[in-house]
Amino acid sequence: MIRQGSSAFLFLLLFFPCAAFSQVFSFPSSNVGMTPSTGLVGIVQETMLEHSLWLINGANRSPLESAAGSLSKLDLKAPGKARREYEKGYQLLMKKEFQGAVQHLTTASSIYPSFVAAHNSLGNAYLGLKQNDQARAEFAQAVALDDHLPTSFFNLACAELALQHYLAAEQAIQKATTIAPLDLSLLTALAFGQYMNQNFAAVVATAQKVHERKHEGAAMVHFYAAAAWEAQGNFAEAQSELDTLLKEDPKTPAGEQAHKMMEQLKEEASRPPAAAAGIKVSFTQVPSEAPTGPVQLPETVRKLMQESKENTQLAEAEAEEACPNCAAKDSPTPSAPGITPPPKASGTKYNGFTFRSSADEVAVFFAATDHGKPVTNLTLQDVGVRDDSKLPAAVTGFRNQSELPLRLGLVIDTSDSIATRFKFEEDCAARFLQKVVTGPDDLAFVIGFANSVLLVQDFTGDQKLMTHAVDQLVPAGGTALWDAVAFAADKLASRIESQPVARILVVISDGDDNSSSATAKQAINRAQRGEVTVYTVSTRDVADTVVSSLVGEHALKTLAELTGGAAFTPGSVHRFNGSLTDLQQVIRSRYLVSYKPALFKRDGQYRAIDIKAEKDGHKLRVYARKGYFASASAHASDHF
Repeated sequence: MIRQGSSAFLFLLLFFPCAAFSQVFSFPSSNVGMTPSTGLVGIVQETMLEHSLWLINGANRSPLESAAGSLSKLDLKAPGKARREYEKGYQLLMKKEFQGAVQHLTTASSIYPSFVAAHNSLGNAYLGLKQNDQARAEFAQAVALDDHLPTSFFNLACAELALQHYLAAEQAIQKATTIAPLDLSLLTALAFGQYMNQNFAAVVATAQKVHERKHEGAAMVHFYAAAAWEAQGNFAEAQSELDTLLKEDPKTPAGEQAHKMMEQLKEEASRPPAAAAGIKVSFTQVPSEAPTGPVQLPETVRKLMQESKENTQLAEAEAEEACPNCAAKDSPTPSAPGITPPPKASGTKYNGFTFRSSADEVAVFFAATDHGKPVTNLTLQDVGVRDDSKLPAAVTGFRNQSELPLRLGLVIDTSDSIATRFKFEEDCAARFLQKVVTGPDDLAFVIGFANSVLLVQDFTGDQKLMTHAVDQLVPAGGTALWDAVAFAADKLASRIESQPVARILVVISDGDDNSSSATAKQAINRAQRGEVTVYTVSTRDVADTVVSSLVGEHALKTLAELTGGAAFTPGSVHRFNGSLTDLQQVIRSRYLVSYKPALFKRDGQYRAIDIKAEKDGHKLRVYARKGYFASASAHASDHF
């Protein structure tokens, strides 16, 4: 009997790689521009297929393929008999004994029809038997039961590829990448699906998206891009992509084919166009042995190294805040892996700290509290503003944030470390959203993060959708806190608005991080540059005094303070709901003040902001950004 939540059961719910690529496809030849020779198309397609099978079945393991990956809450409710049948079927599936696997997995899903993992595994068994319609039906059922799992959508894409439904396959993979936007394996698979759908421009765009990030193990995406350029008759760009592939991964399994393709590209450049021809391609399945990987350090040593690393990153962020002009200011801030800098707004759009076309103007959000209680009745006469130690030349606006539309990102830690108290925190988070996202123009999104970052609900004002998204989250795996913060901050900052809005990020976590590609400094910089205010709510029990907990507490406090927000530390599960209630009041009691700085110069220098407030003779505590960079650009829409 497998205990609910045990590591053994979680392992059985791992994503089983689809077998769609092990079949023979009839591929469409490119008919855009110059049509390549049959030999060149053969090299491109066979290499892509062989690599895709290696990518999905073997060495390049995604976070989604571990116990820390996406897991359906429905599966945790499966009765013991269904789980035992699932375990037998899954073990047979791993041995590629597909017929036996079908029998046990069918029994498991019959006993418990809502068994998402059973439907996914049964679909893979059907793919192994080349019963593709049945496979598609099982994957579609998994998606219908739980629509927030990227693995289910990816499996569905595999079945669509097997059925040669290339558009449907691309759409399914696109959905998977929308839910798990930082997963390189899914992005690489997306490039393959786009190629099969002859969406060549999209292949190139996806490859560029991957290339802009730290993408060790995903260099093969450049082969896909080369194939897309070649299909459009652009042999120079195809050559460049192949050069990049071999430079980034000299030992790539596609190296021999890449060299062959490069030779044929030279020939194709001088060859007249030829008629297109369909091509039948077959290939040998690549062994799917799991990689040996690096030597694993003892857990205690690994945690100490991780804590030291996080402390160093936080110290760097704090040092930069203390002396912002110590570093070069006109150079662009490095983006965290997987994070795209927000696009520049047009001159008529409002997006964070911008200078208006009519005059240099700064807008700052702030909140004020009196002995911990939000102050909601401030007027301009109660507030003093200094910019670069000088009074503003003019104050041009002052309003309560309740008058502004809210853009809220809720980021919830779903790692193993908060598993014992997750249900209570989940319920509180759902109620928090219902209370704070109430305006007719308010929008919010929901992210859950463990080893990977899952966007379980995009921007919406529908409280039922938000509640449903929170309810789908399941605790399992490590913690990619900084990846989640960086992605969420960028998502808030990159949304172009036609009016001022309040951009708020609420992070519910213990502050630990052991899985991120982004650093603490990068994530904090993304929030600062995007004018996103971060509020954190700690899930740590006050009785927990281990070093890792103290590091996490420091991380949450630093993140909040350096972005103009506040850190809430309930100290126990029973006080958690109270902290969210306090946070709700703070969010809805913020103000927006706009002004023209005195003696302003576009010199790229950091300008400190100091806001003070008093009410009825009481000095208030103010939460606000500490300053901004005066962009040297002459354009009105530049970001700071």
